[in-house]
Amino acid sequence: MTNTASEPTETDESVTEYEAQLNKVLADTDETAAGEDEVSLQLPSLGLSRRDFMKAGAAVGTIGSLAGCAGVMNNGEGNSGGSQNHSGSGDVPEHFVPPGEHDEYYGFWSGGHSGDIRVYGLPSMRELTRVPVFNREPAKGYGFDDGSSQMLEDAGGYTWGDSHHPSLSETDGKYDGRYIYVNDKANGRVARVNLKYFETDAITDVPNVQSVHGCCIQSPDTDYIFANSEFRTPLPNDGRDIDNPDKYVSLFTALDPESMEVLWQVEVDGNLDILDTDKDGKWALASAYNDEEGVEIEEMTKNDRDFVKAFNVPAIQEAVDAGNYREVNGVPIVDGTKGSSLNQGDEPAVRYIPTPKSPHCVEVTPDGKYGMVAGKLSPTVSIIDIEKLSTEPDSSKVIVGQPKVGLGPLHTTYDDRGHAYTSLFIDSQVVKWDIETAVNSPKQSEEAILGKIDVHYNPGHIQAVQAMSTEPTGDWLVVLNKLSKDRFLPVGPIYPDNDQLIYIGNDKDDEQGGMELVSDHPVYPEPHDAIFATKDKIEPAKTWDKSDYKGEKEYVTESNSRVDRVDDETVEVYTSVKRSEYGLRDFRVKEGDEVTITATNVEGSQDIVHGLVVPEYDINIALAPQDTREVTFTADKPGVYWVYCTYFCSALHLEMRSRMLVEPRD
Repeated sequence: MTNTASEPTETDESVTEYEAQLNKVLADTDETAAGEDEVSLQLPSLGLSRRDFMKAGAAVGTIGSLAGCAGVMNNGEGNSGGSQNHSGSGDVPEHFVPPGEHDEYYGFWSGGHSGDIRVYGLPSMRELTRVPVFNREPAKGYGFDDGSSQMLEDAGGYTWGDSHHPSLSETDGKYDGRYIYVNDKANGRVARVNLKYFETDAITDVPNVQSVHGCCIQSPDTDYIFANSEFRTPLPNDGRDIDNPDKYVSLFTALDPESMEVLWQVEVDGNLDILDTDKDGKWALASAYNDEEGVEIEEMTKNDRDFVKAFNVPAIQEAVDAGNYREVNGVPIVDGTKGSSLNQGDEPAVRYIPTPKSPHCVEVTPDGKYGMVAGKLSPTVSIIDIEKLSTEPDSSKVIVGQPKVGLGPLHTTYDDRGHAYTSLFIDSQVVKWDIETAVNSPKQSEEAILGKIDVHYNPGHIQAVQAMSTEPTGDWLVVLNKLSKDRFLPVGPIYPDNDQLIYIGNDKDDEQGGMELVSDHPVYPEPHDAIFATKDKIEPAKTWDKSDYKGEKEYVTESNSRVDRVDDETVEVYTSVKRSEYGLRDFRVKEGDEVTITATNVEGSQDIVHGLVVPEYDINIALAPQDTREVTFTADKPGVYWVYCTYFCSALHLEMRSRMLVEPRD
């Protein structure tokens, strides 16, 4: 039976329950002034009227007026989501990239539950490719050939991953185009993507942790990869302390960026979240929550303060070198808890910085001067003076500013003119504010705010071009909204997310601070974060360099295609591949043979990719020009099995065949 407008619904009840729960949590946050209106979550995120969204404007911490609200009040009809959609002010550069022309920037999105990295061009927002990381991908044969399938198996053998925070490698604080590192929140892994080939070449299953949430490189020279475990678990987690939460810990992990081996871990109080580093190679700052060390939501949000953890990397490395650690599952673990002897004296291994409860995310400014900590349950952003981490003994005094920005601040990014941009999850806005004004204003002040712009809806990460490096460009910003609701054609109950492109190159004195929404882009759920680089930073290969796998795999020529029987039950098949034909028109093996096929695409022209598949044996490899791949399987079913190419490569593509003939053993 269909509910009428007057009938109560389960949605109404769930909203009311959630509002009450959130208001109870916020009531204990001392940044929430007495007498302010309670939070109203009548948001599009919860399936109610879009007009009810405006009620959130009276929520805790929001400024007196909503910027640019006309798009919400008129049901978005003036901003309906086409790729050509922008304000038409004339001050926004052309974001349409004509056919045959290239974008200015590469964008690398984490694919979330899909486990991949998605590559876009900016400002067109055209998807260029997807790089499989924690997921099998038939289009690229990833997880099907011996190399990638073994890598996934060695990294835990999981069937999926949740990629979250991509981080570009740096040299001297600038993106060097070598690698992207990304974490798997679901399974506690960190992976590396080689940007020469846009291919995952290493995955590490981090010991002693169940979930890696934060992940970043150490700036300025990628000396370490850092990973935060989010979930507190016993150490070791072998069943002995399952009923004793006091024994649960969170770990900060350092990996070698070249070998991808875990070097050491640091045990801390509370749960770790997201992290970033300074620009001098000393401090890594991690947002954190649940310093109450509870296991239920009421326990986790009991106190009005949590503690950002600032890791003194040289001091930790010194402790490891001196043998001042315990070893668990082969990993040195340094004691970084509050009471640790390593946290006494002038060079503590970990500094605990009090912030409003449940802070979410740390982002360091491009000049390395400040680290911004979003309040999440506080309407503020706390500004940490990174230099004071080394000079100020009172941890509370390293926070030099705390502007009041709006409700539900989550993430902050930067332009090249001293401005910060923070996503407001509950307000469904992006707020622009001046950093030095915030530092020089009283805490809880709104003096630094330059403008706000509505986004659709509930933004998580936002990222401006090259803002994580020392070279922000200050022109484009992408906001990754968790919800799209009614911005696009309906596609069933699971909607796309909505990534929106905003131009931030103007500093106008208006309600939006010069920010202009340019376009909507539906995306398959759920990309979590993104990072951008100018196109000159990335120099991918057009074909494979066979010297990169020399000594590991044979480069198989047409003349050297062959079948080698190693013993009575082992066969090695070598074949070249080129347009319209395989080097072997057919090959014979016996029932029960272990067969390894080594195949080389001998084409020298870019973009001529070939496949080699045997569907009945679940074989599916993709071969870029000059690339060689191997796949091993057991030929346990006698018969004729056609081998064919999966990439439409020539006019004779359909005739491009080979046969695997499996003879009965007896």
